[in-house]
Amino acid sequence: MTRILIADDSPPIRQGLRNLLESHSGWEICGEAVNGRDAVQKSRQLTPDLVVIDFVMPEMNGCEAASEISRLFPKVPILLLTMYLSQPLVEIARRVGIRGAVSKTNVLQVVSGVEALLRNKDFFCFAT
Repeated sequence: MTRILIADDSPPIRQGLRNLLESHSGWEICGEAVNGRDAVQKSRQLTPDLVVIDFVMPEMNGCEAASEISRLFPKVPILLLTMYLSQPLVEIARRVGIRGAVSKTNVLQVVSGVEALLRNKDFFCFAT
């Protein structure tokens, strides 16, 4: 079973992601974080196999949290979700250890992104 941590400050987004990801055979949501600092703490507590993290969150944004998570757990892939996916953001994301990014306007690509990261492939999908 692949254990996934979801980090997003919006309860409806977290619930939607939980529903989407848990409908995939072999995946389970091991926890939810409400901001970047919480994502780092939950990563320490739960040791997920993969993290899906929002970019814009209070206290610590997704890239700041991903940087800390990658430092603690370099083998754990991180998929960034954002409303504003751009090439400059992708470059920042790569520098902090994020291996994939999906626009929230194309949320169905989250499953493809998780699948790619679990196969050790990068996945940066811009909205079309």
